[in-house]
Amino acid sequence: MHVSKPLIGISTYWETSARWGVWDLPAALLPAGYPRLVQSAGGIAAMLPPDEPALAEAAVARVDGLVIAGGADVDPERYGAPREPRTGPPAPERDAWELALIGAALASGTPLLGICRGMQLLNVALGGTLVQHLDGHVTSVGVFGRHPVKPVPGTLYGSIAPEATPVPTYHHQSVDRLGEGLVPSAYAEGDGTVEAIELAGGGGWVLGVQWHPEMGSDTRVMAALVGAAR
Repeated sequence: MHVSKPLIGISTYWETSARWGVWDLPAALLPAGYPRLVQSAGGIAAMLPPDEPALAEAAVARVDGLVIAGGADVDPERYGAPREPRTGPPAPERDAWELALIGAALASGTPLLGICRGMQLLNVALGGTLVQHLDGHVTSVGVFGRHPVKPVPGTLYGSIAPEATPVPTYHHQSVDRLGEGLVPSAYAEGDGTVEAIELAGGGGWVLGVQWHPEMGSDTRVMAALVGAAR
């Protein structure tokens, strides 16, 4: 019997210049690792470029699961903090769109996975704050590092990956004060940085991971999202 595959929406971002073939043009961009991970985990990937925030509810209603992808730093204005010198330039259009997508997913109970920036934005959406710079989670510019994360037993993430797991990392920010209803579900083995967060107490399938599963071969996190979306 044919089982229909769930449609997984993935947020993307505008770039003013991208090159392919003979072209150098503005583009809606998403690293190929994201849709490939969705596909290998049993889903159909749909790219969601920034749009009017008022349309987020309609967009989320058309997908079975949602991924908020990694990328630029969240604007500190979004969590009421002054900008620190090492915080990257703001991406206001993307912040507004993805915050609206997160709100729509939370309101509708659509399974939601935040990756790196997506985890940080989930925390901000629920009233949390961020550490604007920490060392040790980027080895060099443009190169993904790797370190183990330890799950918290009894959590959603702990049920997905019950053992300490090496993961691909590339981030210089992290969650500080947790947003309302969120609990930590994994920590970095080295410095104790919160590496995964989720909604506590049966608030639906909502998970944020600080690392980049799309840059590795472990499909368990995405397969769990696809399973929940199915």
